[in-house]
Formats: sequence, C-alpha cells, structure tokens
Amino acid sequence: MSDKNLYATGRRKTSVARVWLKPGSGSITVNGLPVADYFRRQTLVLQVKQPLEVLNAVGTYDIFATVNGGGWSGQAGAVKLGIARCLQKHDGKNTKPLRSEGFLTRDSREVERKKYGRKKARKRFQFSKR
Repeated sequence: MSDKNLYATGRRKTSVARVWLKPGSGSITVNGLPVADYFRRQTLVLQVKQPLEVLNAVGTYDIFATVNGGGWSGQAGAVKLGIARCLQKHDGKNTKPLRSEGFLTRDSREVERKKYGRKKARKRFQFSKR
C-alpha cells in the first residue's frame, strides 16, 4: 500500500460515517475527538475496534472518521462498517476473516414508521370490551 489514505463509507440506522485509514500508530479519531472521548461507553469503543482486533492490527493504522446522524449506537456501527471496508480495500486477504465475523454486512434494520390510529408503529390503544 502507498502512503495515500484509504476511504470508505459505513452506514447503520440513520448514521453515516466517512472513514479514512492510513498506516500509523493506532490512533482512532471520531469527529475530531479520540474514540474513547467521543463514544463515552466502553462497549461502543470496543465495537468500533472489533475489525482491527480480528485482524490483529490494533496498533498499525491511524483512523480518522466523521460521523453524523442517528444516536451513539448507530454511529458506532457505522464507524465499524467503515473501518472494515477500509481494511478490505487495503488487502483483499482481509475479506474472509472480516466476512466470517459479519463486519462487511450492512445492518439494514431501520425504524418502522408510526401508523395512524396507533400509539406507535405497532402498539395499539387498550381494548375495552365494555
């Protein structure tokens, strides 16, 4: 790989993450903040780092991501997918381990819209026989 940055997009729920990856010391920056400061929950930080851990590449790449839309969980999932796609672009041999762990599959679940005459998408008002 040359010194140029690799770029990939990740999406989850309504979040969109743009991820750049380059060889470096292992720093992960999301929206200008370190990953642990941006995603305050440790579980979300671990989720973002999962593709790197599968490939034993935790300290080898610098990752810069910008993410917007959605909430914390959706944003973490979007960054994870973006990182996995960057790693796949970097080396085709990474495809098989990333695919087997499910990191290259976009989670297509979206929020179901609210229907008229109901409280939420599926919840109904309480039925009263009398």
